[in-house]
Amino acid sequence: MVTTLVYVLFGVFFLLLVLGAPIAISLGVAALATYLTLGENPLAFVQMAFTSVGAFPLMALPAFILAGALMEVSGISKRLVDIAEAFAGPVSGGLAAATVFACMFFGAISGSGPATTAAVGMLMIPAMSNRGYDRGYASAVTASTGGLGVVIPPSIPMVIFGISGMGLQPPSEAIAEHGPFQTLSIPKLFIAGIIPGMVIAGFILVVNYFISRKRGYRGLSEHWSMADIRTTLRKGIWSMLAPIIILGGIYSGLFTPTESAVVAIVYTLVVGIFLHKELELKPALKTLETTTWITGRVLLILFTATVFGRLLVENQVPAYIAEVMLAVTDNLYLIWAMIIGFLLFVGMFMETLAAIMILTPVLLPIMYMLGMDPVHVGIVVVCSLAIGFQTPPLGENLFVASGIGGCSVEEISLKALPFAAASITAIFVIAYFPQLSLWLPRLLGY
Repeated sequence: MVTTLVYVLFGVFFLLLVLGAPIAISLGVAALATYLTLGENPLAFVQMAFTSVGAFPLMALPAFILAGALMEVSGISKRLVDIAEAFAGPVSGGLAAATVFACMFFGAISGSGPATTAAVGMLMIPAMSNRGYDRGYASAVTASTGGLGVVIPPSIPMVIFGISGMGLQPPSEAIAEHGPFQTLSIPKLFIAGIIPGMVIAGFILVVNYFISRKRGYRGLSEHWSMADIRTTLRKGIWSMLAPIIILGGIYSGLFTPTESAVVAIVYTLVVGIFLHKELELKPALKTLETTTWITGRVLLILFTATVFGRLLVENQVPAYIAEVMLAVTDNLYLIWAMIIGFLLFVGMFMETLAAIMILTPVLLPIMYMLGMDPVHVGIVVVCSLAIGFQTPPLGENLFVASGIGGCSVEEISLKALPFAAASITAIFVIAYFPQLSLWLPRLLGY
């Protein structure tokens, strides 16, 4: 019966994708076809789908999207870039390094890969080009580091993983073998993403340094200027306070991740209108349009992906897949390698949020059986799928950087390969050393 269900569910899903149907339609039709094959009442399909979009943590999704868009038009992102440039100083490839730091700063606000690429790229790609950087290389650096927006907290994909995984309890056999598991929560995922994000950024910075030395991309200045650093810090103090207030409020327990997103919006409006005095009505209204479009698309996918995932769990498909994998090998390192390879492949063809909603009900039970902490699993899943932002054919960051830099997607993709290789190496390090993800949450008592 499980085999039949897998054939119907995935067969219809992939057939519709090949025919060009939107992913939400493919998921919904596949799930409905499976319901009819099992002889179950289709009304349960609709009820389950509606319940999925009523979760309170899901309110953080549109709020973080809106906060990131508002920060771009209120001058916050520009000031973060100025701070990153001041700290880059005389280092070879310093302006590209500043792009990496700027993406980390903006990622700590927006939670979105394409939003981070757009906000930072609008400022940094022309700046790098003016200082003698190859425009394709400048675009590739920005597209590659834009993915840090979904790793550095707060992260929209981590919110979705948390929502998808909180309803999946560890199997009783896994508890009997490995003992009780840590609970999965969105704040814990946020904290766990800090060090892995820094690890990935570190690998990218090393690759950028060697490429920049080879190409002769000099630093921004002959030496660091404390006067410039002080000036940019003074001008950007309100911008730097944004992630501190948002993340500090979450980790201190002052407010939930959902409430923190609303705090971020209010803070941005106050800073943009009264302090920076750069937030105008027309751009602000445009951010509402962007937020509505992105949120609507995600909710449609979530609507159908929830039913798709529930069918997998209720019919023991993850357990079946786990048995197949364990029959091949019980070596944890090889299993991680297979899962990371699979996630990298999926990320090339599927939008990150959709992939998380579909794959979490499959992967999390498997990793429970192997004794893996769900928070660590979530970090590796998000980091692996984030590579999809910089790899064709989907590669949203590539298209954003291409539009800004004026280079072809093919040229940017080729020049982004060293950064993709560095990021993948970093992901294996993160997967094989769980303490990189789990040390900070435990230190803070989560």
